[in-house]
Amino acid sequence: MTLEQLHAIFLLHPTVCTDTRKITKDCLFFALKGPNFNGNEFAQQALENGAAYAIVDEAEHKTSANCILVKDVLETLQNLATFHRNYCNARIISLTGSNGKTTTKELIYAVLSKKYKTVATHGNLNNHIGVPLTLLSIKPDTELAIVEMGANHKGEIAFLCDIAQPDFGYITNFGKAHLEGFGGIEGVIEGKSELYQYLIPNKKYIFLNADDPIQLEKLASYIKKIGFSINNPEYFNIKLMGADPFVVIEVEDSKISTQLIGGYNFPNCCAAITMGKYFNVPLEEIKSALEYYIPANNRSQIIEKKGFKIILDAYNANPSSMKVALDNFKNMRGAKKALILGDMFELGTEAQVEHQAIADLAHDLGFSTVFLVGGNFYKTQSTFKKFESFTDLKKHLESNPLPNSSLLIKGSRGMALERVLEFL
Repeated sequence: MTLEQLHAIFLLHPTVCTDTRKITKDCLFFALKGPNFNGNEFAQQALENGAAYAIVDEAEHKTSANCILVKDVLETLQNLATFHRNYCNARIISLTGSNGKTTTKELIYAVLSKKYKTVATHGNLNNHIGVPLTLLSIKPDTELAIVEMGANHKGEIAFLCDIAQPDFGYITNFGKAHLEGFGGIEGVIEGKSELYQYLIPNKKYIFLNADDPIQLEKLASYIKKIGFSINNPEYFNIKLMGADPFVVIEVEDSKISTQLIGGYNFPNCCAAITMGKYFNVPLEEIKSALEYYIPANNRSQIIEKKGFKIILDAYNANPSSMKVALDNFKNMRGAKKALILGDMFELGTEAQVEHQAIADLAHDLGFSTVFLVGGNFYKTQSTFKKFESFTDLKKHLESNPLPNSSLLIKGSRGMALERVLEFL
């Protein structure tokens, strides 16, 4: 079967599923493989559960006419996504970066969907499977598609660009994330800049934070760029009026009061505002989109509970995001403040140095009630309370309840620190 023939089937059944537990009627089931599973083995089950077709790559699992045998299911999914991307008229906006990708993507979606039929990456499905799934969610009437791209090794962003073929791009920042895979901060910069390496030779537009010296240097001679800045007159000016705790912005004499905490969310808002202005979304609609957006999924959420004012930022963490979170928390009003910090993952040989640096920063900023959780933080030299596991932390807090205070909870996804809320 040719790719064009498969796409014709997809147009008749435009829902893709890769998990038999989430089969919907008349969907296409792609039998992907993983380290611990083989989707081919579930193809027949997918059909019995209502899938219209199952795409498999093992001949013994082609059990009916509704099983489509291909050479490689994952490669077919990716190629189908690119084919569909070029079949549709939607313009593609791709974004990557070390921190803030998902929040920025959601803010951009909130703004652009005020005027255009827009789709965006669901959650953080931003890898070699998630990007194709996002592209295949584009409908015939979709005008803009926002595609988040994640990576933890060099070459991944370049590969995702080949699949998505973006018309526009934006890099949130270059930070200390996935150092193990990228081989250090220079590797991070090189890996994320693969988005530029696709966009520039193809003469596509690039959005940039003109107050980021790395972005400014890399795009210094590139003409097709649209930037924002606090005070550089060459770019669209947006001002930060405050962030205690919520970000307040001034743009074109209009005040935008968001429900996002922390100055680190200011550039994320700026990116959404700049794209909104570029795509001619009225400023009042931009303002409405940003003011009504409420963060969720453990990302900088503010929760009031039993006398605690909690900043729950437990979706992910790396040295860069941890530093700005601590700096922001220090500058917030409140007499009593406490920290629960969990290990930062994928730092490789830099893990111990980076965890020690965060422990030192917490001390230097004057925090006294600090709980460090995880194997890496446990090895740090500090006077703070340290726990090798979450279970140890739980036992301690159940026996020694925290007094009412402002509380920042931050750690990598694998630490699942949101569990603290269950027994606080």
